Amino acid sequence: MTFQSDLQNRGQTLFLYSTTPPRADIEQERLSSAAARLARRANGMALNGVVVYDVQEERERTDDPRPFPFRPSIDSQAYSQRLCGAVRAPLITYKCIAGMSECEWERWLCDAGAMGIEAVSVVGLASSRMKQPGITLTRALEIAAECGPQLSLGGVVIPERHIHQNECDRLLKKADLGCRYFISQAIYDPDLTIQLLCDYARACDNAGVAPQRIFLTFAPCGSEKTLKFMRWLGMQIPEATAQRILTAEAPAAESVSICVENFQRIQEAVAELSIPLGVNVESVSARKDESMGAVDLHRALFDLSETYIGRRL
Repeated sequence: MTFQSDLQNRGQTLFLYSTTPPRADIEQERLSSAAARLARRANGMALNGVVVYDVQEERERTDDPRPFPFRPSIDSQAYSQRLCGAVRAPLITYKCIAGMSECEWERWLCDAGAMGIEAVSVVGLASSRMKQPGITLTRALEIAAECGPQLSLGGVVIPERHIHQNECDRLLKKADLGCRYFISQAIYDPDLTIQLLCDYARACDNAGVAPQRIFLTFAPCGSEKTLKFMRWLGMQIPEATAQRILTAEAPAAESVSICVENFQRIQEAVAELSIPLGVNVESVSARKDESMGAVDLHRALFDLSETYIGRRL
């Protein structure tokens, strides 16, 4: 099975596992070790894909200082290439097209296809305040549809953005340009996601089109600094949820429980909608409790999904 064929199975909940590439200055021996460790972990999980993020500094996202210092990482495509063959699940590679020319983007797409990358999540600037020369996101998706027909194209969906802007219009436009899936940022406020999914289903119905698959992202949070970074990235975390995590005896484990509760709540609230869903579990932390928590979280969400499907049948 390919990721593209999995996407077309609208009755199945798909599962992804996400990672960030190691730091750009990592020694080759440690890089090989990190890639092998990721492959072993991913190959032991029930996955439809492994996501490699494209890490950007995003200093213009907000005026607030970045909680963690930015350290350049290995290019997402280069790390995906290293994982090809070692990771059995299809590889989904993020790429920020900010600052790229059309020729550079076309070459990147050709290289991705040759490497065996099956899907590309195309992202633009982190903030409308950022100004950078290069192709627009719209043009990048047009080129990708022309130059990379073998690639499944995807984008991002941000429930928090739907509060002030119509995120559904973005989704419909990107789907018209070839996007067949969208991956959210980590969810800690299920109400925002439920509202977005309900509005998206209604918008698709009004437009006479089928909704594309939405991957709901969940990530462990085991410390105040991690929580602060999540909020810096734009994730809405209710204060009651934050306190529940921070005052717990085992914060990361408590956050896993919260994520499971949130997924269950979302799943039940949108059960009658025609939106095919997926789950994306992030493992992007160097903290051991959060890293291992991601494995526990995937297992719990997978089991919950299987139980829920069985109950509906």
